[in-house]
Amino acid sequence: MADSWGPGWRWRARAARVIAMAGVVAAAVIAPLTAAHGTAVAAAAPPSYLTLEASYGPATVTNGWESVERYRDTTSGFGTDGYPADGRGDQDGTRVTYFGGVSRPSSDRFLLYSAPGWNTGSRTTPVLLVHGANDTADRAWANPGEAGGYGCGAAACPSTGLMQYLSARGHRVFAVGFAHKQGDNLAQAQIVGDAITVIKAKLGVDKVDLVGWSKGEMSTRAYVSSLKPSWGRAYASDVRKMITLGGPNGGYDYPYAHGWAHDFSIWPECGGKVNAPSSHSHMTCYGLYSAHPEFSMTPSGGHDNYPGQRQMLARWDGVYGVDGAAQDWYTTYYGGQGLYTAGEGIQAAIDAGSLIGPLHSAGVPASVTTYLLAGGSADVLGIFNENRGPSDGVVFVSSALDTTGIPTVGGTATIASANHLELGWHSSAAAQVATWLS
Repeated sequence: MADSWGPGWRWRARAARVIAMAGVVAAAVIAPLTAAHGTAVAAAAPPSYLTLEASYGPATVTNGWESVERYRDTTSGFGTDGYPADGRGDQDGTRVTYFGGVSRPSSDRFLLYSAPGWNTGSRTTPVLLVHGANDTADRAWANPGEAGGYGCGAAACPSTGLMQYLSARGHRVFAVGFAHKQGDNLAQAQIVGDAITVIKAKLGVDKVDLVGWSKGEMSTRAYVSSLKPSWGRAYASDVRKMITLGGPNGGYDYPYAHGWAHDFSIWPECGGKVNAPSSHSHMTCYGLYSAHPEFSMTPSGGHDNYPGQRQMLARWDGVYGVDGAAQDWYTTYYGGQGLYTAGEGIQAAIDAGSLIGPLHSAGVPASVTTYLLAGGSADVLGIFNENRGPSDGVVFVSSALDTTGIPTVGGTATIASANHLELGWHSSAAAQVATWLS
């Protein structure tokens, strides 16, 4: 949803109606510091399974970051992610440079962004920002206007974001950049752990604060909950606070509840170009009935390009119903052949691997104080906004503030004037995050 889906999925629409959600570290090693709970930890090199492949400084780094590094996790287990053949899921802009000129990097690689003051800020506990779906650390945290209004969720976009806001207030800020924009949240949770490991080694601290926006909530929460692949590493007890921004803590069903409008922005024959999964297996556009398994929410025809999206699914029809005004609404949500579309329905996608139930069952450790922030404005620019209940345009407020499986809740809040894509840069949201981090 911060693009986050996220939720936070960032299904940027052009003139379309829908969106998929959505919304670091330099090479030097500094002297040991006192960690959050007074434990002195000596700065050290990262573990041997993490390889620093490249570093980028002022000559190539944009959007106000001080540096960007590319790491590879050599642990056996990272799979080969699928990408849509038409390139809509590829890395773009400066990220291609950071990933060594590779637009479809392997998911065992990640970027670590360092903000100004990463090694001089007055705040003891560093902050790691984790972006959402179809997004980047640049657009999510440093330049919300990089992709225009359909990226920031408003008609006018700022050129600075939460990174600059926190850095100016003495926080030592980092951000992770994922190789795959819609990747498996369990694999990305391992990357979150890797980024924390590098930060701890560089700064000589034993705790990090996490901020996960939209889909980024899934990987941050999976990390601290030790929900992992069979080959993965468990939580290392190194997170002090976790903050979720528009996170689908209770799941979301937007692609199925509003499938017609959503899929119009995806289906090529309808003019769609958004990098998001479809709730349909077949769709009629301008009289042509076609199939696109490469855009399927579930594995289909040898394709599985959107694993991170189905992992965020949960049914909300029992709470808020389904959008009965949408074309083929019943068969879209519950499965079957409609007048213009066909699909398996949301339950089949949930059964194919939603993580909402497993995350609730695994639980966040009581030692991790968790804060949940929701947006209350369903007015995301250019999309058909979630209108069945109070939402930020994509994620229900009740989902973003769902505390199931979270024993230590430090606080919850709703920014009534912020939509899903504004949660990463809205002034009230930034101020709330800063207050919780203090």
